[in-house]
Amino acid sequence: MVSKNIILDNIKTILYALIIAIIIRSFLFQPFYIPSSSMEPNLLIGDRLFVSKYTYGYSQHSFPFSPGIFDNRIFYKVPDRGDIIVFKTPADNRTDYIKRLIGLPGDTIQIIDKDLYLNDVKINKRKVENLRNVYCGKEEMEAVFYEETLPNGKKYIAVYRSEGTMVNTDKFIIPENHFFFMGDNRDCSQDSRFLSNVGYVNFNNIVGKARIIFFSNDIKEGSFFKFWKWGKSLRIDRFFKKIL
Repeated sequence: MVSKNIILDNIKTILYALIIAIIIRSFLFQPFYIPSSSMEPNLLIGDRLFVSKYTYGYSQHSFPFSPGIFDNRIFYKVPDRGDIIVFKTPADNRTDYIKRLIGLPGDTIQIIDKDLYLNDVKINKRKVENLRNVYCGKEEMEAVFYEETLPNGKKYIAVYRSEGTMVNTDKFIIPENHFFFMGDNRDCSQDSRFLSNVGYVNFNNIVGKARIIFFSNDIKEGSFFKFWKWGKSLRIDRFFKKIL
């Protein structure tokens, strides 16, 4: 017969483990899974990554279930343009999105003749690859790859559909304490350009900064549990890849 002391010790061990896990998840790092193609080619469906929670300070959304323990961020640090960030969508303050930060409070954003303008200055865009396929949901689309350079020198790859890309938009004026996010897969991303779905994101909705891919599995080739398909499904070259 198992003694009561052993049962109590096991319960304490489990509780301590849960408390430690919650502390790490809330204050240090939280794992996330990429379920969509909106950040291709930089983040792929099946990537699993760590997001640092401390980089921009903490809000209620830093903690599990977003408890309303305080209204503003504490230890707040303004994000850098070009960071890849996880945030809660303004529509429900619950759903996690991951996009690249393009616009800061007070900025203006506009697309004119397929070019991105920040504060009325065209973002430098250099073609690096022509007509390669990327995913948009379950479908593949032919896209053109560009290296874009933001005013702070941040460089990244963005892709645009070869035909039917977004040509022109109205001018977006970013309010105080809000940010403007875009997916790197520009024609396959619900982001701040769509005001009714995402729009401008309040600084309190920021969850953290994407840091590193620790695991990646191509779900089109088979799930992780189908170990006999690991040769095709595991993307070993993406393991522990730093996110830029």
